[in-house]
Amino acid sequence: MSNIRFSAMPNADAQALWNGDADAYGRLPETMISDGSGNPCRHCLHNIDAGEPLLVFAYRPFPDLQPYAETGPIFLHKTPCRRHVAEEIVPPVIASSKDFIVRGYGENDRIVYGTGAVTLTSDIPAYAAKLLDRPDIAYVHVRSARNNCYQCRIDRS
Repeated sequence: MSNIRFSAMPNADAQALWNGDADAYGRLPETMISDGSGNPCRHCLHNIDAGEPLLVFAYRPFPDLQPYAETGPIFLHKTPCRRHVAEEIVPPVIASSKDFIVRGYGENDRIVYGTGAVTLTSDIPAYAAKLLDRPDIAYVHVRSARNNCYQCRIDRS
C-alpha cells in the first residue's frame, strides 16, 4: 500500500466554508446535528459524533466546471478539525463501511471509462494501486456505493 496515499478535502476548501464562504452551488452550507451514523467529515475523515453540529453543502472536488465534474452533498465538522494526515492507511470513514465505488480520472479530470467498480473496503488499496499503475489514470476517487457521495481521493505516493 506504500505506493498510494489517501487525501482528505484540502485545508483551503474546509477553511473557506468555516469562514462563511458559499458551496459549489453558491449557497451557504446548512447546519445540522449529527445523529451519529453516516455523517463522515471529509476533512478529518472521521465520523461526526452524535449531537455534534455539522455543515452539509454541495462539493465539487474538481478544479473546473465540465461535464464530468460531479457535485454532491458532503459533511464537514462545523467546528474546525484537523485534516487527516495518515495518508498511507485506509481512513476511518472508509474502514467503517463494507464497500465503495472506486473510479479513476485522467489528467483532464474526466472519468476514465471502465475503471469504476463497487469495491470491498479491504480491496480498495490494491484496486487503487492497480488503477494508478496505468498511465491514463491521474488519481482515483472513493465514493459511496449507495449514494455516490465523494469520500476522499487517492493519489500516487
